[in-house]
Amino acid sequence: TCSVAKKELDDLEQWKEEHRPGPIKLVPQRLGGKESEAQARQKQQMMLMQSKYQQKHKREEYVKAKKAAEEAEILKKKAIQREKAERLEGKKRQQEMQRREMFLEDQYYKTNELLNRLDLGLPKSDSCQIANSGPESTAWTRSHTYKQALQEDENRRLEEMKQEQRRKAELMEFKQKQEEEARTRAHQNEQRRVNNAFLDRLQNKMQPNSIYQPGYSG
Repeated sequence: TCSVAKKELDDLEQWKEEHRPGPIKLVPQRLGGKESEAQARQKQQMMLMQSKYQQKHKREEYVKAKKAAEEAEILKKKAIQREKAERLEGKKRQQEMQRREMFLEDQYYKTNELLNRLDLGLPKSDSCQIANSGPESTAWTRSHTYKQALQEDENRRLEEMKQEQRRKAELMEFKQKQEEEARTRAHQNEQRRVNNAFLDRLQNKMQPNSIYQPGYSG
């Protein structure tokens, strides 16, 4: 058995030796691309410039979108504040109208009560003071009371007008303050954009052959 196995191994080695592949012969060819090194570097530089331009364009689009979103948010807040101020103003006007109606109604009842007392005579504590008052005195008292009521109503309306003007001035000042804050924020955003562009240009000048990296946003 061992001799048979040995004979098979010898036959296998002999077969391998007979079928061993010979040397490979290839026709010499020029390897590498069709472009020269200068052309390859120029192409690489063009691709780098295109990449920088695309990234700069994307950054500008992002800044514009962010600025538009901030302005939309500012307008939204201003609209909400305006709506709140209008509701508050309407509520105040309604309260003023209610107070005015109540005041006029109360003044009407007081005036009627005073006129009725003058017609029927005052209580005993005041009867001695008007014991000798005649019809002319009573008419004068009515006229004086009516004029006094008109004067008080006029004074009250003037005071309401002053308060209304004061509220309008405060509201106008509040709106102007909001607009000034919005302009300040817009100016700061624009200044930040200019600074970022300047830093990008400065970095590109300092590192012309390096891979582009976005500038630091100060």
